[in-house]
Amino acid sequence: MLPFTRVTIVGLGLIGSSVARAIRATMPTVCITGHDADADVREAARRLDLADDVTDTPGAAVIDADLVIFCVPVGAIGAAAAAVRDDLPADAIVSDVGSCKAEVARALADALPGVAIVPAHPVAGTEQSGPAAGFATLFHRRWCILTPVEGTPEVAVERVAAFWRRLGADVETMTPDHHDRVLAVTSHLPHLIAYTIVGTASDLEQVTESEVIKYSAGGFRDFTRIAASDPTMWRDVFLTNRTAVLEMLQRFSEDLTALQRAIRVGDGEQLFEHFTRTRAVRRSIVEQGQDDSAPDFGRSAHHRIDAAEEPR
Repeated sequence: MLPFTRVTIVGLGLIGSSVARAIRATMPTVCITGHDADADVREAARRLDLADDVTDTPGAAVIDADLVIFCVPVGAIGAAAAAVRDDLPADAIVSDVGSCKAEVARALADALPGVAIVPAHPVAGTEQSGPAAGFATLFHRRWCILTPVEGTPEVAVERVAAFWRRLGADVETMTPDHHDRVLAVTSHLPHLIAYTIVGTASDLEQVTESEVIKYSAGGFRDFTRIAASDPTMWRDVFLTNRTAVLEMLQRFSEDLTALQRAIRVGDGEQLFEHFTRTRAVRRSIVEQGQDDSAPDFGRSAHHRIDAAEEPR
């Protein structure tokens, strides 16, 4: 039995279009309705046949939905939810895909009082954006974290969990605040570091841009991939999850200071112990199936050449 029969996707960028494609691939009888605030994106979605219907107004998109998924930047979720409030069916379940959950849960609850809300975060994505960047297998063997608030009907949580499992994801449940602390370490802080390193490299007057690009080793190249992510989305992430991000940034700064001192005083033993411990983390990630052990961070020569055309 299908968890939902009529799904509305608000926001048809990378994640929204991937959700639509994944539904088509795994639940072909589900009716998909889409909407995006950008007219050009709506036209592209129609051209790509991402949904059975792409509406010009948000209210028209949700009028007969049993699941509504907001795939918009986290800073825009409150306004997007308010825009569909008057047309949302009373029995519809509302969810999202944002990487910040505490503020998103509050924004959805404020905009849609009395509605069954199950915030979700599929931990998947690429540096690409737009409706053409999505692909049906984006969520395959990736975690989708559900963060229902107290009082959410258990049946609503189970239906949303079943939906994501159908799309190929592994599902975990945690509180919104705990999610935000975990993701501040595993996602938000690495993005902040990547933006900083790439920005620093571009600002170094003694190194020309051509040299930075020409001599990019694997580490810097991976930072540039992360730093190519959607600026609007990540601006909203850092502002929305600022408390957890600042806490983790302080911890990182303290650890970085300790490494600086070890290098300055020539403490090779401390450096070796630190690098040995962090190497074990990488092995654990591979063992848990979140990456593979192939050389060059799992990217073949083909992927390196065609990275811009073939999202990972």
